[in-house]
Amino acid sequence: MNIILADSNDLIRIGLRTILMAELDATIVGEARNERELTEQIDSFGASVVVIDFTSEGFTIDTIQRISGKNKEVKFLAVTSAQNAQTLVDALRSGVTSYVKKDCELSEIVNAVSETNRGNKFFCGQILETIQRANIDIYDLDFDSFSCEPVILSERENEIITLIAEGHTNEIIAEQLFLSKHTVNTHRKNIMAKLGVKNTAGIVMYAVKTDLVSPNKFLFAPSLN
Repeated sequence: MNIILADSNDLIRIGLRTILMAELDATIVGEARNERELTEQIDSFGASVVVIDFTSEGFTIDTIQRISGKNKEVKFLAVTSAQNAQTLVDALRSGVTSYVKKDCELSEIVNAVSETNRGNKFFCGQILETIQRANIDIYDLDFDSFSCEPVILSERENEIITLIAEGHTNEIIAEQLFLSKHTVNTHRKNIMAKLGVKNTAGIVMYAVKTDLVSPNKFLFAPSLN
């Protein structure tokens, strides 16, 4: 197992290196502080697993997409402090195989590296809670629609997104906006295509992420389908 550690924080890399070398039959072939170093090390040494905090300085979510697009054999394990549902979905769609929090148990991080190396998905308990709360189907994400291009929505589409996120049905939305149910349904399909989501939960996550609605609007609502 050849591993590259990608994190701008020196202490984090030292800690991960110490843990993984003690617990696994693994070789740390590189340590990268930014995307440029990570790309160079993968090109020079190769890697079976990249353990990355894509939220740390020097990296972005696009780092994973750019590298995985050229190196299909490299698997990515995200070890970050971020836990919100939209960040998780973006990470999975960009090429992350597994995802754990930095404050997880050490055994979970070790298991995550091992399982990711085998080609399996692994999520720590905190991330699993996020997946369950947001009703995310990790095996049904629309990977083909992932794009670095900005999402451009009309004023009407944002209005409909807000009403959907607040729990209104197509019939109620049609009544409030003086539209036909068919028109609302068409808008809904276009919105899902633009956002790259397949269900209401994805629309709600976008609405919360972009501050169209507050999470409290649906915190205690029934599960979204």
